[in-house]
Amino acid sequence: MLDAILTRRSVRRFEERRVEAEKLLEILKAAFFAPTAKNLRLCEFIVVQNIQMIEHLSLATPYSSFAKDAPLIIVICYNEGKGRRFREDCAIASENIYLEATNQGLGTCYVQICDGTEADAGDPETYVKNLLGIPAGVRVLCLMPVGYPAAVPTPHTDAEYDTERVHMELYGS
Repeated sequence: MLDAILTRRSVRRFEERRVEAEKLLEILKAAFFAPTAKNLRLCEFIVVQNIQMIEHLSLATPYSSFAKDAPLIIVICYNEGKGRRFREDCAIASENIYLEATNQGLGTCYVQICDGTEADAGDPETYVKNLLGIPAGVRVLCLMPVGYPAAVPTPHTDAEYDTERVHMELYGS
């Protein structure tokens, strides 16, 4: 598992290559089986593969333009009326997407939508909800463009492990 964690990087450039259905299924299973508060499993996932819709989604924020070159985008949502820890639960699911995408030889990047900066079309969440027909009460946490990395990401190294950020028993010790 540590190997996938060390090789996981945010990928913003993708090859022009489809993601196989089997790999997508494994990524979705990893997201679905992420731990959730009270085991409520409130996260919902919209898989977008339509090229025109991907282009529209890439306009959601000033930071999502790279997504236009991804072969698919997973939109992570939650119904805020069904629980309280929905953001945390969906964030954990997004990390599982990161790790399983890496495990499958793919890459992704977390693009914040909920409470994000304004898009050209207004609030990014409203923009994405309107594009995808997402009903009231369902929030959009993030977009996760997925594809084959255009370049091999540089893995993390032990040199990045900072012992000064690790505290034993009390902060500062």
